[in-house]
Amino acid sequence: MNAVLNRQSSRSLVVCCALLIGLFCGLLALISGCQTVPMTERRQLLLISEQKENELGLAAWGEVMQQEQPSANEAWGAMVRRVGERIAAVAGRPDFEWEFKVIESDSMNAFCLPGGKVAVYTGILPVCRDEAGLAVVMSHEVGHAIARHGGERMSYQTAQNLGKSAIGMVMQNQEEQKQLIVMTAYGAASQYGVILPYSRRHELEADEIGLRLMAKAGYDPSVAPEFWERFSAMKQGDSPMEFLSTHPSDASRAAALREQLPGAMTAYQAAAVQYGTGEPIAALE
Repeated sequence: MNAVLNRQSSRSLVVCCALLIGLFCGLLALISGCQTVPMTERRQLLLISEQKENELGLAAWGEVMQQEQPSANEAWGAMVRRVGERIAAVAGRPDFEWEFKVIESDSMNAFCLPGGKVAVYTGILPVCRDEAGLAVVMSHEVGHAIARHGGERMSYQTAQNLGKSAIGMVMQNQEEQKQLIVMTAYGAASQYGVILPYSRRHELEADEIGLRLMAKAGYDPSVAPEFWERFSAMKQGDSPMEFLSTHPSDASRAAALREQLPGAMTAYQAAAVQYGTGEPIAALE
Protein backbone atom coordinates (compact mmCIF):
# COMPACT_ATOMS: atom_id res chain seq x y z
CA MET A 1 0.00 0.00 0.00
CA ASN A 2 2.80 2.40 0.93
CA ALA A 3 4.59 1.60 -2.31
CA VAL A 4 1.47 2.49 -4.31
CA LEU A 5 1.06 5.75 -2.42
CA ASN A 6 4.72 6.61 -2.96
CA ARG A 7 4.39 5.99 -6.71
CA GLN A 8 1.26 8.14 -6.86
CA SER A 9 3.03 10.86 -4.88
CA SER A 10 6.01 10.77 -7.23
CA ARG A 11 3.73 11.00 -10.26
CA SER A 12 1.96 13.97 -8.73
CA LEU A 13 5.27 15.70 -8.10
CA VAL A 14 6.40 15.11 -11.67
CA VAL A 15 3.10 16.40 -13.09
CA CYS A 16 3.18 19.42 -10.79
CA CYS A 17 6.74 20.32 -11.77
CA ALA A 18 6.04 19.71 -15.46
CA LEU A 19 3.05 22.06 -15.33
CA LEU A 20 5.05 24.66 -13.42
CA ILE A 21 7.97 24.53 -15.83
CA GLY A 22 5.60 24.58 -18.82
CA LEU A 23 3.81 27.64 -17.43
CA PHE A 24 7.14 29.31 -16.73
CA CYS A 25 8.46 28.61 -20.25
CA GLY A 26 5.21 29.90 -21.72
CA LEU A 27 5.64 33.13 -19.80
CA LEU A 28 9.18 33.48 -21.13
CA ALA A 29 7.97 32.90 -24.68
CA LEU A 30 5.33 35.60 -24.25
CA ILE A 31 7.87 38.08 -22.89
CA SER A 32 10.49 37.22 -25.52
CA GLY A 33 8.14 38.14 -28.35
CA CYS A 34 8.67 41.81 -27.56
CA GLN A 35 12.30 42.01 -28.78
CA THR A 36 14.04 40.92 -31.98
CA VAL A 37 17.70 40.55 -32.93
CA PRO A 38 18.95 42.92 -35.66
CA MET A 39 19.55 41.21 -39.03
CA THR A 40 18.26 37.76 -38.02
CA GLU A 41 14.91 38.98 -36.58
CA ARG A 42 14.96 36.22 -33.95
CA ARG A 43 12.71 36.97 -30.98
CA GLN A 44 14.60 37.22 -27.71
CA LEU A 45 14.10 37.66 -23.98
CA LEU A 46 15.60 40.82 -22.51
CA LEU A 47 14.97 41.74 -18.89
CA ILE A 48 17.81 44.27 -18.68
CA SER A 49 17.89 47.71 -20.31
CA GLU A 50 20.47 48.38 -22.98
CA GLN A 51 21.72 51.38 -21.01
CA LYS A 52 22.41 49.18 -17.99
CA GLU A 53 24.03 46.56 -20.19
CA ASN A 54 26.36 49.16 -21.72
CA GLU A 55 27.23 50.49 -18.28
CA LEU A 56 28.24 46.99 -17.20
CA GLY A 57 30.27 46.61 -20.39
CA LEU A 58 32.12 49.87 -19.77
CA ALA A 59 32.90 48.87 -16.18
CA ALA A 60 34.15 45.47 -17.28
CA TRP A 61 36.31 47.10 -19.98
CA GLY A 62 38.03 49.25 -17.37
CA GLU A 63 38.82 46.19 -15.26
CA VAL A 64 40.15 44.22 -18.23
CA MET A 65 42.40 47.06 -19.35
CA GLN A 66 43.86 47.29 -15.83
CA GLN A 67 44.56 43.58 -15.62
CA GLU A 68 45.71 42.76 -19.16
CA GLN A 69 48.92 43.81 -20.93
CA PRO A 70 48.38 45.84 -24.12
CA SER A 71 50.44 44.78 -27.12
CA ALA A 72 53.36 47.03 -27.95
CA ASN A 73 53.18 46.08 -31.63
CA GLU A 74 51.98 49.25 -33.33
CA ALA A 75 51.33 47.53 -36.67
CA TRP A 76 48.93 45.06 -35.08
CA GLY A 77 47.20 47.85 -33.17
CA ALA A 78 46.76 49.91 -36.33
CA MET A 79 45.37 46.93 -38.25
CA VAL A 80 42.88 46.03 -35.50
CA ARG A 81 41.68 49.64 -35.37
CA ARG A 82 41.42 49.83 -39.16
CA VAL A 83 39.44 46.60 -39.49
CA GLY A 84 37.33 47.44 -36.45
CA GLU A 85 36.39 50.89 -37.71
CA ARG A 86 35.32 49.47 -41.08
CA ILE A 87 33.09 46.93 -39.35
CA ALA A 88 31.71 49.52 -36.93
CA ALA A 89 30.81 51.77 -39.88
CA VAL A 90 28.34 49.14 -41.18
CA ALA A 91 27.13 47.82 -37.81
CA GLY A 92 24.31 50.34 -37.54
CA ARG A 93 25.30 51.45 -34.03
CA PRO A 94 26.70 54.99 -34.27
CA ASP A 95 25.69 55.42 -30.62
CA PHE A 96 28.31 52.89 -29.47
CA GLU A 97 31.57 54.29 -28.10
CA TRP A 98 33.74 52.04 -30.26
CA GLU A 99 37.24 51.20 -29.09
CA PHE A 100 39.67 48.58 -30.40
CA LYS A 101 42.65 47.15 -28.51
CA VAL A 102 45.21 44.36 -28.91
CA ILE A 103 46.04 42.38 -25.77
CA GLU A 104 49.33 40.51 -25.34
CA SER A 105 48.33 36.92 -24.60
CA ASP A 106 48.72 33.41 -26.01
CA SER A 107 44.95 32.94 -25.75
CA MET A 108 43.26 32.39 -29.10
CA ASN A 109 40.41 34.68 -28.25
CA ALA A 110 38.72 38.07 -28.71
CA PHE A 111 35.66 39.80 -27.29
CA CYS A 112 33.33 42.76 -27.75
CA LEU A 113 31.66 44.14 -24.65
CA PRO A 114 28.27 45.90 -24.72
CA GLY A 115 28.74 49.43 -26.02
CA GLY A 116 31.43 48.56 -28.57
CA LYS A 117 34.63 47.83 -26.60
CA VAL A 118 36.59 45.29 -28.67
CA ALA A 119 39.77 43.42 -27.71
CA VAL A 120 41.79 40.96 -29.79
CA TYR A 121 44.35 38.67 -28.15
CA THR A 122 47.66 38.24 -29.96
CA GLY A 123 47.31 34.45 -29.70
CA ILE A 124 44.60 34.42 -32.36
CA LEU A 125 46.51 36.50 -34.91
CA PRO A 126 48.38 33.54 -36.47
CA VAL A 127 45.01 31.89 -37.16
CA CYS A 128 43.69 35.07 -38.78
CA ARG A 129 46.67 35.42 -41.17
CA ASP A 130 45.33 38.61 -42.80
CA GLU A 131 42.81 41.43 -42.43
CA ALA A 132 39.94 39.29 -43.70
CA GLY A 133 40.67 36.59 -41.11
CA LEU A 134 40.81 39.30 -38.47
CA ALA A 135 37.49 40.63 -39.77
CA VAL A 136 35.97 37.16 -39.25
CA VAL A 137 36.91 37.27 -35.57
CA MET A 138 36.06 40.91 -34.91
CA SER A 139 32.76 40.93 -36.80
CA HIS A 140 31.71 37.80 -34.92
CA GLU A 141 32.37 39.52 -31.59
CA VAL A 142 30.64 42.70 -32.74
CA GLY A 143 27.71 40.48 -33.75
CA HIS A 144 27.39 39.36 -30.13
CA ALA A 145 27.26 42.98 -28.98
CA ILE A 146 24.71 44.33 -31.45
CA ALA A 147 22.53 41.25 -30.90
CA ARG A 148 22.73 41.95 -27.14
CA HIS A 149 23.64 38.36 -26.38
CA GLY A 150 25.19 39.38 -23.06
CA GLY A 151 21.96 40.95 -21.86
CA GLU A 152 19.98 38.00 -23.15
CA ARG A 153 22.12 35.50 -21.25
CA MET A 154 21.81 37.54 -18.07
CA SER A 155 18.04 37.65 -18.60
CA TYR A 156 17.81 33.89 -18.99
CA GLN A 157 19.96 33.35 -15.93
CA THR A 158 17.58 35.58 -13.98
CA ALA A 159 14.60 33.65 -15.34
CA GLN A 160 16.22 30.33 -14.48
CA ASN A 161 16.82 31.46 -10.90
CA LEU A 162 13.19 32.54 -10.63
CA GLY A 163 12.14 29.12 -11.88
CA LYS A 164 14.20 27.38 -9.23
CA SER A 165 12.68 29.60 -6.55
CA ALA A 166 9.17 28.80 -7.77
CA ILE A 167 9.79 25.06 -7.65
CA GLY A 168 11.33 25.45 -4.20
CA MET A 169 8.12 27.08 -2.97
CA VAL A 170 5.96 24.26 -4.37
CA MET A 171 8.21 21.63 -2.80
CA GLN A 172 8.74 23.31 0.55
CA ASN A 173 6.41 20.91 2.40
CA GLN A 174 7.89 17.79 0.81
CA GLU A 175 10.61 15.61 2.21
CA GLU A 176 14.08 17.08 1.85
CA GLN A 177 15.25 14.20 -0.35
CA LYS A 178 12.36 14.72 -2.78
CA GLN A 179 13.15 18.43 -2.97
CA LEU A 180 16.75 17.60 -3.82
CA ILE A 181 15.74 15.16 -6.55
CA VAL A 182 13.36 17.58 -8.26
CA MET A 183 15.71 20.57 -8.00
CA THR A 184 18.58 18.47 -9.37
CA ALA A 185 16.44 17.29 -12.27
CA TYR A 186 15.40 20.87 -13.03
CA GLY A 187 19.01 22.02 -12.92
CA ALA A 188 20.10 19.31 -15.31
CA ALA A 189 17.22 20.03 -17.67
CA SER A 190 18.03 23.73 -17.61
CA GLN A 191 21.76 23.21 -18.08
CA TYR A 192 21.65 20.77 -20.99
CA GLY A 193 18.22 21.56 -22.40
CA VAL A 194 18.27 25.35 -22.34
CA ILE A 195 21.50 27.08 -21.33
CA LEU A 196 24.05 25.22 -23.46
CA PRO A 197 22.02 24.92 -26.69
CA TYR A 198 21.01 28.52 -26.21
CA SER A 199 24.68 29.51 -26.05
CA ARG A 200 25.39 27.53 -29.21
CA ARG A 201 22.54 29.41 -30.87
CA HIS A 202 24.21 32.68 -29.86
CA GLU A 203 27.51 31.60 -31.40
CA LEU A 204 25.93 30.57 -34.68
CA GLU A 205 23.88 33.77 -34.75
CA ALA A 206 27.01 35.86 -34.14
CA ASP A 207 28.65 33.94 -37.01
CA GLU A 208 25.74 34.81 -39.30
CA ILE A 209 25.68 38.48 -38.31
CA GLY A 210 29.46 38.67 -38.48
CA LEU A 211 29.52 37.20 -41.98
CA ARG A 212 27.16 39.94 -43.18
CA LEU A 213 29.12 42.65 -41.39
CA MET A 214 32.51 41.67 -42.82
CA ALA A 215 30.99 41.45 -46.30
CA LYS A 216 29.38 44.89 -46.00
CA ALA A 217 32.69 46.23 -44.67
CA GLY A 218 34.39 45.04 -47.88
CA TYR A 219 36.14 41.84 -46.73
CA ASP A 220 35.82 38.61 -48.70
CA PRO A 221 33.31 36.48 -46.70
CA SER A 222 34.56 33.22 -48.24
CA VAL A 223 37.45 33.49 -45.76
CA ALA A 224 35.09 32.81 -42.81
CA PRO A 225 34.62 29.02 -43.11
CA GLU A 226 38.31 28.66 -43.91
CA PHE A 227 39.17 30.53 -40.70
CA TRP A 228 37.16 28.09 -38.55
CA GLU A 229 38.82 25.13 -40.25
CA ARG A 230 42.25 26.60 -39.45
CA PHE A 231 41.13 27.38 -35.91
CA SER A 232 40.06 23.77 -35.43
CA ALA A 233 43.39 22.49 -36.72
CA MET A 234 45.42 24.77 -34.43
CA LYS A 235 43.52 24.09 -31.20
CA GLN A 236 45.33 21.90 -28.72
CA GLY A 237 43.66 19.01 -26.91
CA ASP A 238 40.31 17.36 -27.47
CA SER A 239 37.17 19.48 -27.70
CA PRO A 240 34.12 18.41 -25.66
CA MET A 241 31.20 16.76 -27.40
CA GLU A 242 29.09 19.43 -29.09
CA PHE A 243 26.05 18.46 -26.99
CA LEU A 244 27.95 19.35 -23.79
CA SER A 245 29.68 22.43 -25.14
CA THR A 246 28.64 26.06 -25.07
CA HIS A 247 30.08 26.46 -28.55
CA PRO A 248 29.15 24.62 -31.74
CA SER A 249 31.87 22.46 -33.25
CA ASP A 250 34.19 24.22 -35.68
CA ALA A 251 32.98 21.86 -38.43
CA SER A 252 29.35 22.81 -37.73
CA ARG A 253 29.97 26.52 -37.91
CA ALA A 254 32.12 26.23 -41.04
CA ALA A 255 29.33 24.28 -42.75
CA ALA A 256 26.71 26.81 -41.66
CA LEU A 257 28.80 29.69 -42.96
CA ARG A 258 29.25 28.02 -46.34
CA GLU A 259 25.47 27.78 -46.66
CA GLN A 260 25.21 31.52 -45.98
CA LEU A 261 27.95 32.53 -48.43
CA PRO A 262 25.73 33.30 -51.48
CA GLY A 263 23.90 36.11 -49.64
CA ALA A 264 27.12 37.36 -48.08
CA MET A 265 28.85 37.46 -51.46
CA THR A 266 26.02 39.62 -52.79
CA ALA A 267 26.61 42.06 -49.93
CA TYR A 268 30.35 41.95 -50.58
CA GLN A 269 29.88 42.79 -54.28
CA ALA A 270 27.70 45.74 -53.25
CA ALA A 271 30.26 47.11 -50.76
CA ALA A 272 31.57 50.61 -51.51
CA VAL A 273 35.14 49.30 -51.41
CA GLN A 274 36.25 45.68 -51.73
CA TYR A 275 39.41 44.95 -49.75
CA GLY A 276 39.45 41.22 -50.48
CA THR A 277 41.68 39.58 -47.87
CA GLY A 278 43.40 42.91 -47.11
CA GLU A 279 46.96 43.11 -45.82
CA PRO A 280 48.68 40.09 -44.30
CA ILE A 281 49.41 40.13 -40.57
CA ALA A 282 53.10 40.59 -39.87
CA ALA A 283 54.80 37.45 -38.52
CA LEU A 284 54.89 37.03 -34.75
CA GLU A 285 58.24 37.94 -33.28
